[in-house]
Amino acid sequence: MAGELVRPGADPKRRASHGMRHPIGVGVNGQGVLPQHGGVPDLWWNDVKNFFDPGLIGALPDVSVSGVSVEDWQAVFDLVRSSGWAWEYREGRVVGSLPSAEVVFARPAGSETGDLRVWPDPAALVIFRPYSADSIDFDVDLRELQGQRRLDLLCAFLATIGRRLGKPVLMAAKGDEEHPVLGFWPEADRVVLLADPRRV
Repeated sequence: MAGELVRPGADPKRRASHGMRHPIGVGVNGQGVLPQHGGVPDLWWNDVKNFFDPGLIGALPDVSVSGVSVEDWQAVFDLVRSSGWAWEYREGRVVGSLPSAEVVFARPAGSETGDLRVWPDPAALVIFRPYSADSIDFDVDLRELQGQRRLDLLCAFLATIGRRLGKPVLMAAKGDEEHPVLGFWPEADRVVLLADPRRV
C-alpha cells in the first residue's frame, strides 16, 4: 500500500509500527493540505538545515527503501543506466559492468560485495549497497548537500527513486533508521518532513 512501510519478512497487510510517521502537514489518509508542487521546493533549507548538520546527525545518514524485492533492485539498476547520471560499479577495488540484480543476489555467501556509485550531480555522490534483496540501502554525504540547491537535488533524487518503486524512501540519522526524519512519501508525491528539525 502506498505510504505504508512494510518491514522485510513482515505481513505486507500489516503496517509497521516502528519508525514510520505520517508526514508533517499530511493527514493519515493523505488528505492533508499540500502546497502547490510546481516550481516550489519540497523542503526549504532554512527549515530543515538541522537535519543536514553532520555534527548533529552524522555526515552519512541512513537512506533506505524497505519491503522490496530483487525486481525492485533491478528497477533501480535500470533507472541508473537510463538516467544520464554518471555511475560506476565496483567489487572491491575492481570496476566492472553492472550485473543484473538476479546475478548480484545469487552470489554465494562470502563473495566480494559490490557497490553502485552514482553521481546525480558531479559534486554529489550516492552509493547503493546491495547487501540485502529486501532492502535498498544507500549513502549520501551531508557535507555535499549544503544549501537550497543541493537540498533540491537530494529531494529530486529521492523522488525519482520513490516514484519508480512506488514506495517511501526514508532518511534517518546514522544508526537510527527506526526514526526517519524526512523522505519521499508516495501519497504526497513529494519529499516531506517526518520529524521536527527544531528538536534535533
